[in-house]
Amino acid sequence: MHQLLRHLRQARLLRSGALLTAILLLAGCGRPQPFGSPPALSASTPPARADTDGIRWALYAEPPVLDYVYAFDYPQNTVLANVCESLMRLTPSLRTEPGLARKASHPDPLTWVYDLRSHVRFQHGGTLTAEDAVYSLRRHMDPKTGSYWAEDFKNVRSIRKSGPLQITVRLKAPDALFPQAMANSAGTVASAATMRAEKNRFGTADGTLDCTGPYTLSRWSRGSSIKLTRFDGYWGRPARNTSVTFFFLPDASARTNALLTGEVDGTYAPPPESLERLGASDEGTVYFGEGLTTINLALTHLTGTLRDVRVRKALSLALDRAGFARVAMHNSATPSSSLVTDETWNGMPAADRAARNHDRPSTRRDLDAARHLIREAGASGKKITIATSPIGPDVSQLATAVQDAGTRIGLKVDLKTIAPDAFTALFSDAQARKGIDLFPYTYYLSLNDPLGFYTNMRSGEFENYGGFSSPAYDRLSDAASAQYSLTTRRQLAARLEQLADRDLPVIPVAALPNSLFLNKRITGAPTTISYLYYPWAADIGAAPRRTRP
Repeated sequence: MHQLLRHLRQARLLRSGALLTAILLLAGCGRPQPFGSPPALSASTPPARADTDGIRWALYAEPPVLDYVYAFDYPQNTVLANVCESLMRLTPSLRTEPGLARKASHPDPLTWVYDLRSHVRFQHGGTLTAEDAVYSLRRHMDPKTGSYWAEDFKNVRSIRKSGPLQITVRLKAPDALFPQAMANSAGTVASAATMRAEKNRFGTADGTLDCTGPYTLSRWSRGSSIKLTRFDGYWGRPARNTSVTFFFLPDASARTNALLTGEVDGTYAPPPESLERLGASDEGTVYFGEGLTTINLALTHLTGTLRDVRVRKALSLALDRAGFARVAMHNSATPSSSLVTDETWNGMPAADRAARNHDRPSTRRDLDAARHLIREAGASGKKITIATSPIGPDVSQLATAVQDAGTRIGLKVDLKTIAPDAFTALFSDAQARKGIDLFPYTYYLSLNDPLGFYTNMRSGEFENYGGFSSPAYDRLSDAASAQYSLTTRRQLAARLEQLADRDLPVIPVAALPNSLFLNKRITGAPTTISYLYYPWAADIGAAPRRTRP
């Protein structure tokens, strides 16, 4: 997986945070047992009543590194969000607010000015300056660094100090996604002096971190745990607990048992196959929040059987999305005909949003309509191959669902089983995709904007695995990306969505919320995917005392 990420340095998925390793979260054994009905979503858990002495947290994997330029996946971002901060901040309600920058101004379409907060201290000494911010952001633009977030800076012409506590970013072209990216790892600021001194040791188990967040990295025991301690010099509200210790528990059963026995206090994204057990336990509560995450089917080419859009539409119509969400995802997912979640359309005028919702394709299975399209396309008996892997139910059971759908409408669908390690190569290596027509993938956005996904389908984009190319789509995508008006940008994005619905360069399957388990001792954590960039652990404290019935 770490080698895969090195291949992805220039990928569009670096802006959007493609969920390559989330499939590891879903790995588990046993017969699926549905977990109730589709979950209700909230932005946060109940607020804490008091501070607490420390929390123990489960991670499904050990972070390979904690340098923010490589903070691209769940384990590293879950930890790093509490240690390092960005110019802007993604809130639990998935809005962007000032972070280390007290103000962001926009004097013209090609200029962004960030005024930094004063008297902000770094954890190892020193005070935040414009030089730190310039150095931190420029690292993403240095090819020698190989930042996983480099794509966010593709329209940046220059980053310079324009005052003791002010930096100015000049763009080559208007880019509405750039200011939003300043709230994720692309906008992180760390101590320039420490990064120069540490060089390749920065953010490693043998080195250090030096940022401005509410916690400081105090111990990294390779293969075992990471401990953060409260930073008493923090500029903002002090953390409600003294420390956070992260334990690496890759086995789903071991992770679930640790939650139920109290060995750990909580985790984000508990195993789906454990949701029913965790939800029924008196030891804690399962919460759900907006995840900005979808489960989809990627096309690897637009030739052969899938070249005809009628075949793609037939396969989409025949897919049992409801059954997949209910059984494979234990009702933690919701059938969807969109490649982005509803949350990303916030800010769209009510009339436009109502029109969009009215025009959405149905998620209901329609085998008769699908068979008609197959006959009309002359595709009866033709073959497609879908990749599958024992890596998790979002892969293996979705592949099986596609085989069932295709078989029912007259296609011949072969499953090609790929080892978990090799499956990840599908995201970076065109050769690995040879002989495959489709593969399942789960995808999350690192900014709350539908363009975070829909710009991926422009001609030549890294994540445009099928080679989809449409001049009309490209022009509309470029126009939307350059539009700073939220209302206009949403309207243009809705038109992009309509083109994607028409041409199906990717087949949407389900929307997946973020999930969280907290034991009865603690509360206060946000439930949304904001935890990847927001100092979530600082909000956790003691839960209100339960009254006896």
